[in-house]
Amino acid sequence: MTGGGLPVVAIVGRPNVGKSTLFNALTRTRDALVADMPGVTRDRIYGRAELGGQRMILIDTGGLEAAGDEIESGRERQTRMAIDEADTVIFLTDARSGIVPADLEITGWLRALGKPLIHAINKSDGLDPDAVLGENLELGISPFCLISSSHRRGLDQLAQAVVDSLPEPDDAGPRFVEDGIHLALIGRPNAGKSTLLNRILGYERALATSVPGTTRDPVHAQVERDGQVFHLVDTAGIRRRRGSHEGIERFSTIKALQAMEQAQVVVLMMDAVEGITDQDARLAGHVVEAGRGLVLALNKWDGLSEKQRHSLLQSASDRLYFALFAPVVTISALHGSGLGELIDAVTHVHRCATTELSTPKLTRALRSAVEAHAPPGGKQATPKLRYAHAGGVFPTRIVIHGSRTKQVSEQYQRYLVNSLRRAFDLTGVSVRLVFRESDNPYAGRRNPLTPRQIQKRRRLKKFTQRGRS
Repeated sequence: MTGGGLPVVAIVGRPNVGKSTLFNALTRTRDALVADMPGVTRDRIYGRAELGGQRMILIDTGGLEAAGDEIESGRERQTRMAIDEADTVIFLTDARSGIVPADLEITGWLRALGKPLIHAINKSDGLDPDAVLGENLELGISPFCLISSSHRRGLDQLAQAVVDSLPEPDDAGPRFVEDGIHLALIGRPNAGKSTLLNRILGYERALATSVPGTTRDPVHAQVERDGQVFHLVDTAGIRRRRGSHEGIERFSTIKALQAMEQAQVVVLMMDAVEGITDQDARLAGHVVEAGRGLVLALNKWDGLSEKQRHSLLQSASDRLYFALFAPVVTISALHGSGLGELIDAVTHVHRCATTELSTPKLTRALRSAVEAHAPPGGKQATPKLRYAHAGGVFPTRIVIHGSRTKQVSEQYQRYLVNSLRRAFDLTGVSVRLVFRESDNPYAGRRNPLTPRQIQKRRRLKKFTQRGRS
């Protein structure tokens, strides 16, 4: 798999065949915590998906146009780079417009790249499937699937085809060394990640310059501080911007997301001078969605006045409101100020995320939260939350058993998460609630009658029959 992390799947096709609609449909199959929050939506190029039980990174590419003997333009060069990064390519065509010369040219180009291909025929609902298949078989790509992205039809078949085309995963999840903290440094280009890494290590391990994008591939290093081992990854800077050569930075995002997936704690580096940007918020959203521990680092803090510092902290609170559970550390990677506080924050978040949560303690905390504020509902629809237990880490999962749990609103779920986070000091930890319906063991069963009850029933039956006669 590309980069040794999550597999990568690219969606390719000419313009207006429904690539973005398919991208949205497939990424919606994963519980994205921040997908519907204003300003924190998933990056329209990259997204996580879980298809057929396998996690992967999905790329929504730009439309390809046939242009003589070449496929060119800045957008198309970026598409080519996306395909280079991909393990599998979904080639999307439009059943309603039929096969056009551009489809034939793109097919030949894709086939020459030697990547596994899946032909998805979109907008096929309401059409004669035999006629659609007859025309699209001209491309000679197998497997193929008839789908409707907008109506989510045929997506299960497509998901299975994607999973079948991917290599077997090395493991069900990330492998962590027991005696160390796996830490990823992410952020926009020139936020100071490489400078911070070199400051932590004490020597020039990563190329650090003032030119954005000088770190193209993740840099791995290991260091021990105060008896604690850290396994660090300085990822390539992530930036959303247009241009031809800048596509390299755009697609280095994949390596950053893969490194994030292999981390336990992520430090999001932000440039205090530039302020909190939309891309900073999107990156924080990716970390929350991945369920990793999060520490927010405001770099170049020493270059701000008191008024600017106050304004920046307020901006961070407003723009990153969905990640207020994460500690905020102010640092200067260049001069080393705040480094100790940052390391302490990372260690504390890791300790919080790996703290064992016993069933009795979780259940007591759940009952305290319910007693303080019961879940809303009518007489027949009020959820009953009985007990809770731990369900895993990274993200921290808390499984809650009860009845009518489907009636628990999102607002009340947020209340429970905040209550449990305070009860167990889950600083910087992403918490997911999983609700389970408690089965009634006596449902559908009747208790056997005792001999005395049988005699009483017989006497009652005889008495009733006499009265009728």
